[in-house]
Amino acid sequence: MTTFQSGHLPFGHPITPDLLMTPSDQGDVDMDVDFAADRGNWTGKLDFLLSCIGYCVGLGNVWRFPYRAYTNGGGAFLVPYFLMLAICGIPLFFLELSLGQFSSLGPLAVWKISPLFKGAGAAMLLIVGLVAIYYNMIIAYVLFYLFASLTKNLPWEHCGNWWNTELCLEHRGPKDGNGALLLNLSNTVSPSEEYWSRYVLHIQGSQGIGQPGEVRWNLCLCLLLAWVIVFLCILKGVKSSGKVVYFTATFPYLILLMLLVRGVTLPGAWKGIQFYLTPQFHHLLTSKVWIEAALQIFYSLGVGFGGLLTFASYNTFHQNIYRDTFIVTLGNAVTSILAGFAIFSVLGYMSQELGVPVDQVAKAGPGLAFVVYPQAMTMLPLSPFWSFLFFFMLLTLGLDSQFAFLETIVTAVTDEFPYYLRPKKAVFSGLICVAMYLMGLVLTTDGGMYWLVLLDDYSASFGLMVVVITTCLAVTRVYGIQRFCRDIHMMLGFKPGLYFRACWLFLSPATLLALLIYSIIKYQPSEYGSYRFPAWAELLGILMGLLSCLMIPAGMLVAVLREEGSLWERLQQASRPAMDWGPSLEENRTGMYVATLAGSQSPKPLMVHMRKYGGITSFENTAIEVDREIAEEEEESMM
Repeated sequence: MTTFQSGHLPFGHPITPDLLMTPSDQGDVDMDVDFAADRGNWTGKLDFLLSCIGYCVGLGNVWRFPYRAYTNGGGAFLVPYFLMLAICGIPLFFLELSLGQFSSLGPLAVWKISPLFKGAGAAMLLIVGLVAIYYNMIIAYVLFYLFASLTKNLPWEHCGNWWNTELCLEHRGPKDGNGALLLNLSNTVSPSEEYWSRYVLHIQGSQGIGQPGEVRWNLCLCLLLAWVIVFLCILKGVKSSGKVVYFTATFPYLILLMLLVRGVTLPGAWKGIQFYLTPQFHHLLTSKVWIEAALQIFYSLGVGFGGLLTFASYNTFHQNIYRDTFIVTLGNAVTSILAGFAIFSVLGYMSQELGVPVDQVAKAGPGLAFVVYPQAMTMLPLSPFWSFLFFFMLLTLGLDSQFAFLETIVTAVTDEFPYYLRPKKAVFSGLICVAMYLMGLVLTTDGGMYWLVLLDDYSASFGLMVVVITTCLAVTRVYGIQRFCRDIHMMLGFKPGLYFRACWLFLSPATLLALLIYSIIKYQPSEYGSYRFPAWAELLGILMGLLSCLMIPAGMLVAVLREEGSLWERLQQASRPAMDWGPSLEENRTGMYVATLAGSQSPKPLMVHMRKYGGITSFENTAIEVDREIAEEEEESMM
């Protein structure tokens, strides 16, 4: 049998255009080609904006930012917070959106920009997968409390239930003339705390993380419901989740506003707000405050998880992500501050009712959402109504982020194997949800909270920082800051200014590196209440974080082995963008990207665009300018 090399077909043999070939006809040609028409897009510009807002504005805005603010200088905390937003938050947010929109690819396939660093994409997927498993468990807890609020009297309002102990004390009783309780609250436990730990978690049934105990079937069913909701909302990809966010991204603001108005009208509310915002500028002299501000920005915007990159990849090529970056990042910061007012006004009221300082009722994390705030609800008239509203707000806040996590995973894998998986995207999404539900069942056991804490502490800690630093350096140093800015110019019609270039090249990676070193130096073992995790659990957590880091050198090794020549030649070849790197649609490819799209039949896509749409738009003018710029640079290099 005769074999023919490319370019040596027998005379008269009909040539089938690549775009008309079936995968079997293409022989050794890579079938993992991005078919933009099959991939889908947002149905409107607002879909993308609301999805980003919903993704960034999450549970952390409610239960983490207010606590971090009051423990790190109150109002003075806003100084490092907004400074870190400018240095890290906004530039990295824009970088990730630009990568996704320019290429229309997910977190794995986007590394056609420099295949040597594809391991960073794999690390993103590992991190977001682990986070998605435990994040949906938190949504399951919220659903549990949401259903529990549908009663005349809240079940955590009184002692005397089977789950309560002798230490349970309803923090209500005779008061002195100043309104303070005459009861001694030391060595007592509130009904809401025992409801959370002994009824919802049933943590007394576990001997520790190594002996999690039995599965809690009520939690198991709530987790199943959470995964069913997520699956139904991402069933048709961004076309379905893009519509759901019209509700889930906006309705929390309505509830937050209601809680804020109700909170500030309570007696003692000003006491909590004053405690929350009173500036303590001496805190600014400590490194801890600046680190806390950077961490809050880093995690609240969701940079490095791949969600932003995924959402942007479904945009049209010329979507104004520059404007969207500022809307989302500043909107996220304002939401955090407003949430602080809503939370601390109620905590101030609670402080006055109990006759204890505000800092004794304020907590961070799940303790605020499932113990302190529910207890505060019992002190209000119509307590089930306000409790339902609060947990419904948490549900909508959490779901948006979970949509992004799942869409990131599904998009990344389908972009790698589009021919096989895109037609079956709904089935593939369902299989991912089932697999993650099964992996999350350990979180529904009596000791499930221990596993959740371990995942929360290590799945997206130092590993995530390493991924973001690698991405930043790969794009600006290896791919090249000038080339990246030129890509953005082609896409948006202007080049990023000195501010963005300085942040991408120096300020952002340097800040993240300082954060990484600080987190390693200040490492503290995980704990939950008085429980200290055993050494093997700590080691497991550290390995979990290291595994995502190890994906990067592993990806480099694979990329180098695929090339030919000496080690240095292989590194150079693996560092260069793939031949089909660039805009996914032919009419958007100009300059160096002309005719590099797989199956391209036209030597000048710009001309195709002109024939198709007629005339030359401002974006085509920009493309011509970019072409001229590249040609001038090439002439200079040849002289």
